[in-house]
Amino acid sequence: MKIAMIGTGYVGLVSGVCFSDFGHDVVCVDKNEEKIAKLQSGEVPIYEPGLDELMARNVEAGRLSFTCDMAAAMEGAEAVFIAVGTPTRRGDGHADLTYVKAAATEIAGLIKSYTVVVTKSTVPVGTNRMVKQTISDANPNADFDVASNPEFLREGAAIDDFMRPDRIVVGVQNDRAAEVMADIYRPLYLRDFPILTTDLESAEMIKYAANAFLATKITFINEIAALCERTGADVKMVSKGMGLDGRIGNKFLHAGPGYGGSCFPKDTQALARIGQEHGLPMQITETVIKVNDEVRRRMVTKVSELLDGKLAGKTVAVLGVTFKPNTDDMREAPSLTVIPALIGAGAKVRAVDPQAHREAQDLLPGVQWLDDPYKAAQNADALVLLTEWNEFRALDLKRLARRMTTPTMADLRNIYSARDARRAGFSRYVSVGRADEFSDE
Repeated sequence: MKIAMIGTGYVGLVSGVCFSDFGHDVVCVDKNEEKIAKLQSGEVPIYEPGLDELMARNVEAGRLSFTCDMAAAMEGAEAVFIAVGTPTRRGDGHADLTYVKAAATEIAGLIKSYTVVVTKSTVPVGTNRMVKQTISDANPNADFDVASNPEFLREGAAIDDFMRPDRIVVGVQNDRAAEVMADIYRPLYLRDFPILTTDLESAEMIKYAANAFLATKITFINEIAALCERTGADVKMVSKGMGLDGRIGNKFLHAGPGYGGSCFPKDTQALARIGQEHGLPMQITETVIKVNDEVRRRMVTKVSELLDGKLAGKTVAVLGVTFKPNTDDMREAPSLTVIPALIGAGAKVRAVDPQAHREAQDLLPGVQWLDDPYKAAQNADALVLLTEWNEFRALDLKRLARRMTTPTMADLRNIYSARDARRAGFSRYVSVGRADEFSDE
């Protein structure tokens, strides 16, 4: 089957590459000529483990190509996926559908035979019906159907998520569109991965509901972590005890500096806005958004208290600035709250991140970028672990402590322990939701 993928951002590129690996003929189209030129030369514009090899293999096999020409991309395509950005709209928190509407309008004039127009972007309930109306208005004779096919890809594990999904959600209005979608996902269907076929509205809502629920789990355990610090409980033990309950599960129960990334912040804001528009406020989701902001500010306080509130003139080494490991994505990363606050208080910040230097340097002015944590720790007054990259999980703490002027650590991902830090020579150590005053020795 020939597939056109509109948009070569994270979702569009990963989906297009993976569909081509299923054996489909995929053309990815984007208006950004510079990005398309890079893709045509074999350069992957995002960091996602394994994506470069998978892309190269399918380009070489002739199943995957890139273009700025929408007409060429759609020629002979049985399915056209809309995978453009839907950023949070300024002022009201709603998802901005400008790019979705523009794509639908352009698609309308290029439909020559029966085509399924599939929305892959995360969009509010009712968007697919809007896409259908937009195309019908622009081209009343177009033979097409619309489908909703939300993505559930975790950055850093996107290829595995696409190839071995928990589920595939497909929203359609008739059997004809359902059959096309079944053909697209046949390799997964044959391997017994669950495919849930719903109406359009349910498919759209599933995406928002799932992400809001996961964001709620993260925020809940971060609130519990704050309470653990006041009561002397250990949030790691609490999380383990909760997660052993099969009704709850252990995923997304890791205390830290709050959620970030391209999905949870945007989707919780959009769901809250949808509720407001329908006169049914999403009170839990609205509280999650508020508490997550408070969690980030609390991390700044932790670092400040580590240095007795005296940040001016101090040197702070920050390990990890992306919102999670195995990605270069800086969108809504906790570092964008923590680091500017430290610099604003007069601290000098050095940062190390395996992938984010290119993405982060414009977002975090005033930061000195290094490629080695031990160099960053040289004569530093505090060490802050902000993203749990594997490179930071087995550091030589003694070596770090010896290099620092005042060996103190804010472990905001709970990678180490107070005992580890004390034995290595750290004078102070704080984490999230645990007793950290070296009380275990």
